[in-house]
Amino acid sequence: MEFSPRYHHTAEQLHSEQLIIEAAKQNPEHFGPLYDKYYKQIFGYVYQRMDDKDTAFDLTAQVFLKALTNIEKYEFKGVPFASWLYRIAHSEVMQLFRNKKNLKTINADIGDLRHICEEVEEEYMEQYKGILMTVIKELPADDLTLVEMRFFEKRPFKEIAEILDITETNAKVKLYRILERVKKTLTKKSK
Repeated sequence: MEFSPRYHHTAEQLHSEQLIIEAAKQNPEHFGPLYDKYYKQIFGYVYQRMDDKDTAFDLTAQVFLKALTNIEKYEFKGVPFASWLYRIAHSEVMQLFRNKKNLKTINADIGDLRHICEEVEEEYMEQYKGILMTVIKELPADDLTLVEMRFFEKRPFKEIAEILDITETNAKVKLYRILERVKKTLTKKSK
């Protein structure tokens, strides 16, 4: 079983967090602990997708403002509040990229690329680095997000599904299809 400290909480932690959320629904002044707990994670998620720190700060602030103003719509689904925040952040990042395509950044290291090669059953070779980065950059925004979450952020499928608001099976199928396209491209370009 995969473990992500950003996602997994004990039942006691979830209950404690739920009490804070219910208090914030009654009085916005009680939102502070949620902001303090998750600000760094959400900022990191946003900033990793762009190379503009000021824009990342602004977008992160927008995420928390939307969360605060829509807190009454939040429904507990047995996962940390962060999943809802990530979903808002994902939506805000995608909207920004639709408006300003030049801000998009992909942060990957050799280990991440090697793992993608392993998934497509290809031995990693240095010549694949450029090909993989090109293929990844050319992915549609939603596919790129799925690859980033799975390989670069090491998120479990359950968390990816929650953030993207799809089923876990759908997340797996989509990633499998993306990897099939990557494998075909690697095979063609390495010949």
